[in-house]
Amino acid sequence: MSLSHLFKSLDSSAFSDRFSDADVCLSVIAEEKWRDGYVCRKCGNTNYCSGKTPHSRRCTRCKTDESATAHTIFHRCRIPITDAFEIAWMVCSSPGISSYELSRRLETRQMTCWKFKKRIMECLEEGTGLELYDFSMNKSNS
Repeated sequence: MSLSHLFKSLDSSAFSDRFSDADVCLSVIAEEKWRDGYVCRKCGNTNYCSGKTPHSRRCTRCKTDESATAHTIFHRCRIPITDAFEIAWMVCSSPGISSYELSRRLETRQMTCWKFKKRIMECLEEGTGLELYDFSMNKSNS
């Protein structure tokens, strides 16, 4: 599912109603991430149980935990997940929005908004949506 499809036709009040809770945001990420079924990245096993954190999954063979946000555009996101969803919604709604405007609306540092907007824009351009985000490609650029 693309990001623009996820936030398509949501106005401000509809967005606030739907994504006001971190648990809901994590649930949406987990559903999208594992829509084709869970496969452990370490050993390839497809059986899992609940992990230590909400909406995470633990491999029943090697006991590796994987959070819902791991290997998505929300991976290592240091702002609250609800704020990250709001930035994603604002960028999908109006791609030309500046990081200064995002910063002002969310009362978050401008550089934080700029970095996350950049990540979202890359995913929109590549059409990857919430799906796996290639951090190895961007480590050399940082």
